[in-house]
Amino acid sequence: MTEKLLPFDMGPLLDSDEAIGEYLSQVLEDGDNDELIRALGYIAKAKGMAMVAKESGLGRESLYKALAPGAKPRFDTG
Repeated sequence: MTEKLLPFDMGPLLDSDEAIGEYLSQVLEDGDNDELIRALGYIAKAKGMAMVAKESGLGRESLYKALAPGAKPRFDTG
């Protein structure tokens, strides 16, 4: 007998700034860049992708693309 697993959605657990801060601290402690990008995507979705895009100055589509699995966003300053 096989069971079908559903994709895990972290968003509902990120319902406060404290929860987001704790989650992000744990991810940063692990030091995994791919997990950091995934975490930023979960956080952006929990906060509202349109709001995060507006506040960051990025288009919503660009933000989705930057935080997609396998993406290699750059953190340039300038």
